[in-house]
Amino acid sequence: MRLLFFACCFLAFCSPAAHSSKDTASKKILVFSATRGFRHESIPLGVAAIQKMGEANHWQVVATEDTTVFSDNKISDYNAIILLSTTGNVFDALGQQALQDYVHAGGGVVGVHAATDCEYEWPWYNQFMGAQFDSHPAQQTAVLHKTGLKHPSTAMLPGNWSRKDEWYNFKNVNPQVKVLLQLDESSYQGGKMNGHHPIAWYQDFEGGKLFYTGLGHTDESWHEPLFLQHLEAGIKSVLK
Repeated sequence: MRLLFFACCFLAFCSPAAHSSKDTASKKILVFSATRGFRHESIPLGVAAIQKMGEANHWQVVATEDTTVFSDNKISDYNAIILLSTTGNVFDALGQQALQDYVHAGGGVVGVHAATDCEYEWPWYNQFMGAQFDSHPAQQTAVLHKTGLKHPSTAMLPGNWSRKDEWYNFKNVNPQVKVLLQLDESSYQGGKMNGHHPIAWYQDFEGGKLFYTGLGHTDESWHEPLFLQHLEAGIKSVLK
């Protein structure tokens, strides 16, 4: 009986199920929200919401606006990097190289809202993030349509999703991105993309992964269950 007891304990310890909790707990997420342009007032709410996600998923979430975390190349041990409404030129030459090296090593990056209003003079970043911010109308309710692509970040969403946010018009959209949500420009005022208006997408890029959502400007977004589920699943989709 004693041998049987130890054998069962050994099998339980070595089973995949036994390791799943440990593996989940080992995930380390960097939330980077430095700004050199417009600063979104919702950033602290976004950080708090992602930290709460971390608690629920047993992730270690590190939030910073210290650019030296990139310049000193301290990012290689993170399982994902979230660029939370970063604006302007936040990366120096060393930081740019560090982010590229991270992606080339299979790293995953999540861009939230103003991450496209960032690094306009860095073509690689534009291609990787998938588009550049161009303009936006007043905040208002619009309808988002799911595309036919299957992805964890949209699995919980209705086919036609009506919500209020600040809706970006984009320029220099990378045609290689896989669009997950389209804005219905007939449902609001100020859309300038001639009916083809991506607002969330993903792509595999030079060895790494990118998930971007244009949602998340408003304070209310960070208390909205569907948006938070959308973002959480997007983060999980890029974890290495």
